[in-house]
Amino acid sequence: MKNLPLKLDNRLQKRKEDDSFRKLLPITKGVDFFSNDYLGFSNSEFITQRVNKLMSDNNAINGATGSRLLSGNHPVFKKLEDQLSVFHNSPAALIFNSGYDANLGFFSAVPQKNDIIFYDEYSHASIRDGLKMSLAKSYKFRHNDLQDLQEKLSRLSLNNDDSEIYLVTESVFSMDGDSPDLLQLLQLSEKYNANLVVDEAHATGVVGNKGQGLVQELEIEHRVFARIHTFGKAMGCHGAVILGSKGLKDYLVNFSRSLIYTTALPPHTVNTILAAYSYLETDQTQLKKLKENIRHFKIEVENNDLKEVFVESDSAIQVCIIKGNSKVKSAAEKLQKNGFNVKPILSPTVPKGSERLRFCVHSYNYPHEISEVLKVLGNFAAKNR
Repeated sequence: MKNLPLKLDNRLQKRKEDDSFRKLLPITKGVDFFSNDYLGFSNSEFITQRVNKLMSDNNAINGATGSRLLSGNHPVFKKLEDQLSVFHNSPAALIFNSGYDANLGFFSAVPQKNDIIFYDEYSHASIRDGLKMSLAKSYKFRHNDLQDLQEKLSRLSLNNDDSEIYLVTESVFSMDGDSPDLLQLLQLSEKYNANLVVDEAHATGVVGNKGQGLVQELEIEHRVFARIHTFGKAMGCHGAVILGSKGLKDYLVNFSRSLIYTTALPPHTVNTILAAYSYLETDQTQLKKLKENIRHFKIEVENNDLKEVFVESDSAIQVCIIKGNSKVKSAAEKLQKNGFNVKPILSPTVPKGSERLRFCVHSYNYPHEISEVLKVLGNFAAKNR
């Protein structure tokens, strides 16, 4: 086998020098403060039993056998999309294989040449990659800074009467756990006749009285152009959905390459999504536990004199800024040695100087576990100030 080209090897060496070299590591034992399984649905016995029954009742096969436009559009897809349309109060729903595929497929296909896209600078990599594939012009605005966005809108939307404008944000940002002022953002979008697109990945199953997401909690779903909900976080499974008008669904079926040219999700996965949503809709016990644990986590942040190093967040993502790859890795190792699975987020995943510990709070974390992990972190912070 030929060796790696020198220019690629040099890039790897640079990662090692910066202490940012990534490896695929086995999952270690410890209290889970790092997975996106916020509600514990990935281990739900109820969901497992429900999926097995659905598979049996529908005589489902193991594989999709092809793309949805060929042999893979099994009847369970329509059942799921109908259920999602009702649950999320949307005229139409279209399933994608992952949140990454959904964002790639949407942003590469929908905005056209001469259109303009404004996106939050902290937008997920899948959004950015989709924008790179788009023929539209895209401009980032400072994170959650609506004044900066308005200045860019007023300047760049002039003399572009034939252009569609898209505003892109997330309802809960994956690296900070914070949220935008969606009502103000919506008002801006309507002022400039723009199409608001909201990625709800980390709000799905978490925000709202039944986990419907931030857009529905604010009751603005019919004023938003498109929403992306993913199932690999709180729903404990896999896949994603784009919600919008019937026209948007028809357009994506015809022009979204990440939908057209890939094998469909297997029926087992689609049935798992069905079962997870049925559970979420009928029993909010885990959601209530999660919200109680988030409140307890924030209280313990204050009790351990850590508020100044935590990003303000009411979500399941709680972030402690510890500058420097080596220092934040050292903090994570300290927590891991004490039995807590907390992962460091290094630059260049986040900007240099904003390295952090990313705590994911779950419904199944015990209050004493939350108290103890923050006590250990507080002691580490006190010794390293």
